[in-house]
Amino acid sequence: MMNFHIRVRACALIIENDSVLLVEFTDEDGVHYNLPAGGAEPGETIIEAVRREAKEEAGVDVEVGSLVFVSEDAPHQSKSGISFHSLSLMFNCKIKNGSIPHFPSNPDVNQTDVKWIPLSQLVNIILYPNIKEQITQYVNGELKEGHFINEFDLEEQKILK
Repeated sequence: MMNFHIRVRACALIIENDSVLLVEFTDEDGVHYNLPAGGAEPGETIIEAVRREAKEEAGVDVEVGSLVFVSEDAPHQSKSGISFHSLSLMFNCKIKNGSIPHFPSNPDVNQTDVKWIPLSQLVNIILYPNIKEQITQYVNGELKEGHFINEFDLEEQKILK
């Protein structure tokens, strides 16, 4: 992987029927989930990257809507041991008619499934980045679009509770 000053990640937040579409990964630490997401490629717009990642990781064609969350993860503030600085741009996406989520034919090495997780069950899973509370607040109309999150703030929220 090339060294980027800040890696820009394009993410699809897809919510239907009180569930969120997530990509399941299994590695040495067990099962965790991510939004369909990945790094924008050179010459690709962030919107093009969201569409590509949703197709590559969840098998769906999406209409990309508004920017919902921006999440920053920086090594010098992280307790998770990440080695690179990333900025995740998470867009509200709708699945195009006729497109059905499915496990991709060429998945990432640790990808094990694509699942609809009921919003009521988010508390029971590991989600990276840990934006479970923000997703719930957004769906409930308690959080404005364009909300900025960084892992350091999430850690502080845990300490303050």
